[in-house]
Parts: sequence; structure tokens; C-alpha cells
Amino acid sequence: MIVQEIRRELKKHVDRKYRDGAKAYFKEPIKIYGVRAPIVRKISQAYFTKVRKEPKREIFRLCEELLKSGYGEERAIAFDLAFRVRRHTTPSDFGVFESWLKKHVSDWAACDDLCCHALGELIFRFPRFLPKVRKWARSDNRWFRRASAVVLIYSVRRDRNIEALYEIADALLMDEDEMVQKGCGWMLKEVSNLHPQEVFDYVMEHKTIMSRTALRYAIEKLPPAMKKEAMAR
Repeated sequence: MIVQEIRRELKKHVDRKYRDGAKAYFKEPIKIYGVRAPIVRKISQAYFTKVRKEPKREIFRLCEELLKSGYGEERAIAFDLAFRVRRHTTPSDFGVFESWLKKHVSDWAACDDLCCHALGELIFRFPRFLPKVRKWARSDNRWFRRASAVVLIYSVRRDRNIEALYEIADALLMDEDEMVQKGCGWMLKEVSNLHPQEVFDYVMEHKTIMSRTALRYAIEKLPPAMKKEAMAR
């Protein structure tokens, strides 16, 4: 019944103009109601208060039901609910999140939503899974490859798992997929907020082989002089 209530609430807030405009941000076909993100978050928060005392397995079951629909807003709520119970997640939940990545992620927004929150937080607390993340970087699945980078952003913002980050970057430097290039560059940009010289040195060492897209993302937050030198042919 909770799932049906959530769907009715989403349908109350459909914005057709927003829906049509949102589709322009994706190269892949997407399935959305057309509800703006702040409203989706409010709905998620409201319904979490109704289920917060339920066992984690029941909340995950709710998430699974939402994910089955394929609607972006329901998926966003599912991933948000999973993040809201992060104090109760354990290493056994890695397999659950990895299966969601495989079955329910088909665009960059879904990848980033899962990886920068519930899955990224789990890896931050349990770095034993980093070897599996490294394997993602070699996957045939473009979203696994993007995930290998963006899943570390949660850790990077807390100055953790930096060594693993560069190993992932090495694996993705020559990736031909634009979405993967952007994910790799974003990851490097995040670490540049804490270690600008380190990222600059890395870019300068590898700029002849890394894509210009990844390079531009990586140096975005660097001081102007560093950016100018990095962009020089």
C-alpha cells in the first residue's frame, strides 16, 4: 500500500513541461513522471517517517518494489530510502546494492544517485570491497565503469581511499565512453579540492593519453595558472 500511496503522490505533482525538458539531458530513453527533484525528495522524506521503524529488510523490499516500475522518480526514492537506513547497512548489503546497479541503472543520473549515496557510503565504511570496484572499471557495462569512479566520491570528500582512486583513474583514462570519461574527471575534480597539486601532477603526467573531456572535468577547480598549463597542447 505504501508503494501505491507514493505513486499517487508523485502523480499529483507531474509537471509536463519539466518532464519534456528533463529528457533533453539524457541520450538514453528515460521513463519519468515529470516530478521535480525537490518534490521527489520531500515525498521520500515523508514516507520514510512512516517506515523508519520497520526492519531494514522490509525497507529494502519496499525499495525493490519501487525499482521494478522503471520510473526515475520511484528509483530516486528507492535509492534515497536505502541511504536513509545507512546506519543499519552491513557488508552483506553490498550484494544487494551491486544487483541494483546491474538491474536498475541505465543512465548517468541513476548511477550517480546510487553510487554517491547508499553504495558509496557502504564502501567508505567497508573498503574491503575496493577490489570488486576495481573490477568494475574493466566491465563491459558502461554504468559499472562509471560507477567505479563515482562510487569513490563519497570517500574522497572525506579524504579516504585516495590511493584506490588513482588506480581506478589509471584504468579509465583511455575509456572511449563519454559518460565514463565524465565520471573519471568528476572523481579527480573532487580530490583536487583537497589535494590540488597531486591532481595537477597526475593530469600533467597523463594528459597525452586521457580524453579532453576527463581532463576538463578534472582541472575545473584548480587554480587558473594550473588550468592553463594543463590545457596547453
